[in-house]
Amino acid sequence: MKVELEKVEPREIETRSFEIITQEMGDKKLIPGTELIVKRCIHTSADFDYADNLCFSENVVEKALNAIREGACIVTDTQMAKAGINKKVLARYGGEVYCFMSDEDVAEKAKARGTTRAVASMEKAAGMNKKLIFAIGNAPTALIHLYEMIENGILKPELIIGVPVGFVNVVQSKELIMETQVPYIVAKGRKGGSNIAACICNALLYMLDNRRD
Repeated sequence: MKVELEKVEPREIETRSFEIITQEMGDKKLIPGTELIVKRCIHTSADFDYADNLCFSENVVEKALNAIREGACIVTDTQMAKAGINKKVLARYGGEVYCFMSDEDVAEKAKARGTTRAVASMEKAAGMNKKLIFAIGNAPTALIHLYEMIENGILKPELIIGVPVGFVNVVQSKELIMETQVPYIVAKGRKGGSNIAACICNALLYMLDNRRD
């Protein structure tokens, strides 16, 4: 069998990919204003389930864009997510990206308390005097501890992107975040990952940048 390749110029690959995604989604209805986020998640993963499993709190996109515009920083739970976020665009609005998972003090605190580094890193982030967006793509324990700190009045994030991937307490941790009053974008179920967390951050950044044009 002869394989026929689609002829696409390198600069047109992304555009063509989004054309295919739009075509294959057909008449699928998405929440107005969330389309780019959903399609970028599908583009990143080639998984159309994100058209159904991404959950958005009320007016979350506008709230997130306002937070970024006002200099909010992003805290992630993996170096991979941190590496994937467009820091140059975020910096234009005064924000930075942080990941404390490899910090020595975080490792020591986690070991001393018998908890995960993700929990310790969320506590370190809570001590920052900054507007914060949390992008969690790996550790459900991070989401669980964020929920606990929110409920105890210790922390009030601008946004939580809750998309950890896996099996143990992953589904439950996402459900907890959706019970809070904090703006959220959550991928219900087991799917997600650091690439999806970074992808959602970048979708928001590109949306904001496009409004400047």
